[in-house]
Amino acid sequence: MKSILLIGLGRFGKHIALELNRMGHEVMAVDTVEDRVEALLPFVTNAQIGDSTNEDFLKSLGIRNYDVCIVAIGSDFQSSLETTSLLKELGAKKVVSRAARDVQAKFLLRNGADEVVYPERMLAKWTALRCTADNLLDYLELDGDHALMEVAIPDSWIGKTIGELDIRKRFHLNVVAIKRGGKLGPATAADTEFEAGETMLVLGSNKDLQKCFHID
Repeated sequence: MKSILLIGLGRFGKHIALELNRMGHEVMAVDTVEDRVEALLPFVTNAQIGDSTNEDFLKSLGIRNYDVCIVAIGSDFQSSLETTSLLKELGAKKVVSRAARDVQAKFLLRNGADEVVYPERMLAKWTALRCTADNLLDYLELDGDHALMEVAIPDSWIGKTIGELDIRKRFHLNVVAIKRGGKLGPATAADTEFEAGETMLVLGSNKDLQKCFHID
């Protein structure tokens, strides 16, 4: 369990708060809008109404006590930048800030952000991939060239084993796990046989994944 300071409770920040709550983390939520703060009170450890560009207000939160500080402000980049910079100056261990464009990311990284996330870009990429591949269920980009995907077992693979298909040699992919009945199990044995209704986690380059599973 980690202690998280979440600043900005718009749509993106709200979903982060709900997910962190589901995962069992302690969350201090902050926003300037009272209604947003009140709406999330049942789902966070604590919440305050305040201006994150105010140094005295941030000091009152005890910034050094949080494992991660997330700046999810989306509508006001100036406030996001100022908040990011102040958090680092006040001793934040790790600052993750939201960006919409590369130029914003550059400024954030230069002014205290340890990591930058692009929610709109990530969602756009996921949506494009999901809409062009019927068998793609989930996707995690590891870097610019590699990804981990959850895909339905191709019909032509059902009844065959990992060794028989020679997946690593033929497709340059690694089957990390197989999901059966909603539960994941490791898939490292060559004699593991694919069954109908299963899905699998596959690791590889974007190029090889797209070629194997016909993702345009």
